[in-house]
Amino acid sequence: MSDASMKPGAGPKSAYFLSHSDEAVERRTLAVLVDNEPGVLARVVGLFSGRGYNIDSLTVAEVDASQHRSRITIVTQGTPHILEQIEAQLLRIVPVAEVIDITNSKSGIERELALVKVAGTGEKRVEALRIAEIFRARVIDTTNESFIFETTGASEKLTQFIDLMRPLGLVEVSRTGVLSIQRGKEKG
Repeated sequence: MSDASMKPGAGPKSAYFLSHSDEAVERRTLAVLVDNEPGVLARVVGLFSGRGYNIDSLTVAEVDASQHRSRITIVTQGTPHILEQIEAQLLRIVPVAEVIDITNSKSGIERELALVKVAGTGEKRVEALRIAEIFRARVIDTTNESFIFETTGASEKLTQFIDLMRPLGLVEVSRTGVLSIQRGKEKG
C-alpha cells in the first residue's frame, strides 16, 4: 500500500475526483434511447461501474414496441468534464440511439413516484393525513393503524414528504426513480 492510502479517511478514489477537481459536482438526468435487446442495460450499467461513476437513480422500460426501443433514465453526478465523458461514452455503445441531457434542457420535465407506508394512531394519524393533503398524496390503502400514500412530483418534494412522515411513524418507502420527458411536439 502507498503512504497516501494509509492516511486516515483515505480510500479508493472515485472517478468524480480524479481530474478537474476544481469544478463543482453537478447532478444530471440523462435519457438514453436504446435498442431493446438482451444485454444493453448491463452494458450501460457496466460503463458506469467500470469507470467508478455512480448511478443515483435508474429506470428503464420499452417505449416503442414497433421499433424495439427502450428508454433508460439515469440520474448521476459529476463534474461537467466527467458528465461530458459519460455522454460521449454512452454514445459509443452500439445499441444506444440517442442521449438527451434533460437537466440542461429548458423543456425537460422530471417526475418520480413514491409509495409511503406510515403507521400511527390518534394525533399522529391525523397529522399524517393533513401533511398528505398538503403534498397532494393519495391514500391508496388504509387500516386502523396505517396508511399507504402514493405521491408524485420532483424528487426533492418526495424526499421532503418522506422526511415529514418519519416522526409520524414512517414504516417503509418504495420509489420508482426519476422519469423524464421534454415538453413540446418534438420527440426526445
